[in-house]
Amino acid sequence: MPQLDFNGTDQLLPILAQVARFLLPILALVVLFRCVRSMLIGRADPETWGYLVTPQGEVHPLQHWECIIGRAKSSDVRLPYEDVASVHAVVTRNDKGDWHVTDLSRGGGVFLNGKKVEEPEQLVDGDIIRCTKHMVKFATNSDQHRALQEKKRAVAGWKIHSGTTLFFLTLMQLLIMLEFFVSAEEEYRFHTMLAFFALILIEWLCYLLMRTMDRSGFEPETIAFFLCTLGMCVCATATPAELVRHVVLLISGVVLFFLFGWWLRDLNHVKALRWPAAILSLMLLVLNLAAAREVFGARNWITVAGFSIQPSELIKVAFIYVGATTLEHMFRSRSIFYFIGFSAVCVGGLALMGDMGAALVFFATFLIIAFLRSGSFATVFLAIGGAVMAGMLVLSIKPYVAQRFMTWGHVWEDVNGAGYQQTRALSAAASGGLFGQGAGNGWLKNIVAANTDMVFAMLCEELGLIIAVFAALAIVALAIFTVKNAARNRSSYYVIAGCAAVTMMMVQMALNVFGSLDILPFTGVTFPFVSRGGSSMLSCWMLLSYIKAADTRRGGSFVVKSGAKSRGEDAA
Repeated sequence: MPQLDFNGTDQLLPILAQVARFLLPILALVVLFRCVRSMLIGRADPETWGYLVTPQGEVHPLQHWECIIGRAKSSDVRLPYEDVASVHAVVTRNDKGDWHVTDLSRGGGVFLNGKKVEEPEQLVDGDIIRCTKHMVKFATNSDQHRALQEKKRAVAGWKIHSGTTLFFLTLMQLLIMLEFFVSAEEEYRFHTMLAFFALILIEWLCYLLMRTMDRSGFEPETIAFFLCTLGMCVCATATPAELVRHVVLLISGVVLFFLFGWWLRDLNHVKALRWPAAILSLMLLVLNLAAAREVFGARNWITVAGFSIQPSELIKVAFIYVGATTLEHMFRSRSIFYFIGFSAVCVGGLALMGDMGAALVFFATFLIIAFLRSGSFATVFLAIGGAVMAGMLVLSIKPYVAQRFMTWGHVWEDVNGAGYQQTRALSAAASGGLFGQGAGNGWLKNIVAANTDMVFAMLCEELGLIIAVFAALAIVALAIFTVKNAARNRSSYYVIAGCAAVTMMMVQMALNVFGSLDILPFTGVTFPFVSRGGSSMLSCWMLLSYIKAADTRRGGSFVVKSGAKSRGEDAA
């Protein structure tokens, strides 16, 4: 193994490492600020995929892949007439660029070129859609709208370059490497440097790949790599012998991110595998209940060929995959009840395993999906009521879970017993101050589960409270960004999937942060991208695919094929 020459005669490096402690929060602030500004403040340039034109000459640009025609004020194309249903019809676009019209009125009041629409009918330029007696013309180009589009396109664009933001992140990573070069044990120093160089190489290769795909928005990925940088710090501190494995898992997660994002581009393929995904999830759940080993009171780990797998992390991706749906399917199907049943089995199974943290994450995600699919608060309140009763039942049959809730708020009463982990986490977090003790210089790493369930306290201790708070705010930024995009998204599938994915990340982050600090019960869930764990790393990158698919900025998402434009824009 190569040995790095480092001895006590060189006094410059320790001084530089101390300076790096104070520079790291500044660079972290710059990276996060630039990402947030670009994602939330930058002007969007929505794609226009087609047009619906009324006989009065009103032009309605189709800026979603699913557009509602109806009397409701929320309709994309509003026909304010009494004989038109609130939700009368929907026009949808597939991955190939073909448009179809579907009757949602349930009264047979949709006609295409005079022919009654029974099943989804394909649209071509000039087709006439009639809702009862009111007509609109489908067009792939509109002279009336062209000038407005050109004006918008002239002022739109990326004000903040993603490459520059990534450069600042690279500087931050180099400073962390410097700190570890000083603090790491000599036998692990080379592995640590190699792991961080690999991380830098991976992120720049991803950036260049996105640029070759004509994708300008790299902010969600930059935030993910920012969090992965902190995760690399945690691994280098607590389990330096596993750094190579950590890098391999990171590469696997990034590969899955691109592959899954490519798969999400074709919603027909996505819909075709929803039921197989549900069945596979239930099979994993049954396998978990039957064969998993118990770790700290929860039976959520399965060993396969020497590798430990946490099925609940993989089920997260499938749970959203099954729960999200397209608009026409949402209105024409009662599949919400099937999803409620599927969710009850998943949450109940996790509760029986004793994995209450994962059960809470799944349940919160279920509430978001159920509301977005039904729009009914009654459905949500009914689900919450059922969950409260089920939770009381679990607490009565799972004494380990009940003990966690009894310890909440009383950790200092039994510092060497039930409150052992959290009291150490609180002490370590307080000892770090604003700027931390330096990467690799903490002691909390010696406490059980410090690098998973109490990782926020580890960040506070070694890198400081400022960077730890920035890590939490990074997840919040992804959530706000996804919700901001929801109103103008291309498909309801991407809206629901993106919102559900950030819900999972937000709840996980909140339970990890507040649980380790005794603000909430200690449920033992991971911090997305930061906590140690291969299954968690893979699932987080796949969840990021949902967020990326929900990006509505021009050139931001990879669900639109490179160079794809609406027919109207081609003509313009």
